[in-house]
Amino acid sequence: MNKKFVIAAACLWCVFTGANAAPVTLMLGNFTAGDKTDWEEQVFKGKTEYTLTPGKKGERALMVRSDASASGLHKKMTIDLTKTPYLNWAWKIDATLKGLDETTKKGDDYPARLYVVMSGGLKFWKAEAVNYVWSSTERAPNATWPNAYTENVVMVAVDSGDSKVGTWVTHKRNLRDDLKRYFGKDVESIDAIALMVDTDNSGQKATSYYGNIFMSSE
Repeated sequence: MNKKFVIAAACLWCVFTGANAAPVTLMLGNFTAGDKTDWEEQVFKGKTEYTLTPGKKGERALMVRSDASASGLHKKMTIDLTKTPYLNWAWKIDATLKGLDETTKKGDDYPARLYVVMSGGLKFWKAEAVNYVWSSTERAPNATWPNAYTENVVMVAVDSGDSKVGTWVTHKRNLRDDLKRYFGKDVESIDAIALMVDTDNSGQKATSYYGNIFMSSE
């Protein structure tokens, strides 16, 4: 077979299959650069403190401090999961919360949580959503349970207990796969991302840190 023909065919295969396509990254929260543009706070109870502060490896991070308060920092943005299905983030907590039953309304507090909202606009606590949390209770990896306030939100313990307290933990989740697993449908886009540190039900205090939050194609 002609050598030039083989090379040309290989190049065409790369074009049509996207074999040479560069990975796509969509930055949502560039906190290590000191940027929280388009992230807006929604207060439910009390005042949660959001501060850009030095974080891991000398980079900045978003420090979130809650004192018997609950508010969410959200970014409303339509994200195409067919192009960037992976959600990436890093977080660190100073301590877990004590004596909670997180399956109840009185215990629905978390030192760190990240919402992925499919619908419902800015009322992300009522919307159809997945809520990735750092559970204060020691749980099996990826343990799930219904949110105490609404059946539309699935809680997923990506971290739990005290073993990683004070340590930066990095996560990467295939959102399209997760949403299909937890809601039984193929979701091609999401409407918003929201983060919280809340202690309003228990009256406790919590301080946590968020590194960059971004979507990626792989």
